[in-house]
Amino acid sequence: MDAADFNRAFVPAYGEPVPVGPNIQRLTVNNPSPFTFHGTNSYIVGDRSVCVIDPGPEDDDHFRALMKALAGREVTHIAVSHTHRDHSPLAARLKAETGAVVVAEGPHRPSRPLHNGEVNPFAESSDTGFMPDIRLGHGDRIEGDGWALTALLTPGHAANHAAFALDGDGIVFSADHVMAWATSIVAPPDGAMADYMASLDMLLQRDDRMYLPGHGGPVNDPAAFCRGLRTHRRMRERAILERIRAGDRIIPDMVKAIYRETDPRLHAAAALSVLAHIEDLVEKGEIVTDGPALLAGEYRPA
Repeated sequence: MDAADFNRAFVPAYGEPVPVGPNIQRLTVNNPSPFTFHGTNSYIVGDRSVCVIDPGPEDDDHFRALMKALAGREVTHIAVSHTHRDHSPLAARLKAETGAVVVAEGPHRPSRPLHNGEVNPFAESSDTGFMPDIRLGHGDRIEGDGWALTALLTPGHAANHAAFALDGDGIVFSADHVMAWATSIVAPPDGAMADYMASLDMLLQRDDRMYLPGHGGPVNDPAAFCRGLRTHRRMRERAILERIRAGDRIIPDMVKAIYRETDPRLHAAAALSVLAHIEDLVEKGEIVTDGPALLAGEYRPA
């Protein structure tokens, strides 16, 4: 996939609930950045009895907008896709106000143990205090008055990432796993490329008609889009292998060559994405390192 395959057309309408489907409203947090696009999307699912998906960061304006949109309705569930601080922290405040049950895959954790001396670059971005009332496994359902959601565990971007399928409607709330505006960041030790690719394959076995992601607008042809993402990741993997076979030995050199057209502010994240591919390639035996991939000074073809 290239830039032409992504859809960056999106009006955030901060503070206002936007209908995006039958009994589905989207509220976008005013927290734009290179990583969040125009901001984080919260969703309200249901009519009189509702579920709030991804209440968002600790933000007073967004909390007030949520409470205004929820006025007169019962909030029975708060579903959290994963524990990055732009998605989960407001869950505690919303629970205290409404008495809703918080559901998620589980608390924050890395996708693999940290190596000796390794520092998690996303530690400050992680909601390590989050703990759901109910932990969801793959295929577990929650339901309310006129709606039901099925948890689809989609690790990759984060170890505890989950999407939520609206039963009977062909809609999946895909959070940060699949977004129309850009590829998801997969950055060790929070994320893992092998997990991300397996999660994509799982979604491709389904027959959904639309994804509503955690940032930006909807994905209207999810099967084709996911196939494109899978091809893009495989091409990125081949590009990394080609750079190593051509003589590149360190990640910064690979980033300069592979991400020439990427916003330089995202090069640090791109380096982590390259590391995610390298860890996967080491595991598959296609790259050789001296010790763990993260701590190896150089990478060589097998």
